Amino acid sequence: MSNREKAIQLLNIIDEEKMVYVVGILENLTGFADIPNDETIAAINEGDKMLENGTGQRFTGSTEDFFHMLLEE
Repeated sequence: MSNREKAIQLLNIIDEEKMVYVVGILENLTGFADIPNDETIAAINEGDKMLENGTGQRFTGSTEDFFHMLLEE
């Protein structure tokens, strides 16, 4: 039995709760973890349009500074 066949056999017995971990591992191994999904792409495009239209704001500080700024508003 090949490793692929063994893996498929094991995948068939893993419950749905644990499958999220398997998918994460497979995404990392295949490089798919670095590919943004449709929601992320839409958010990036929305941000770009906001900057082009002058309705957005670019932040270049740290994440901690960003949250401090948000809490002050």
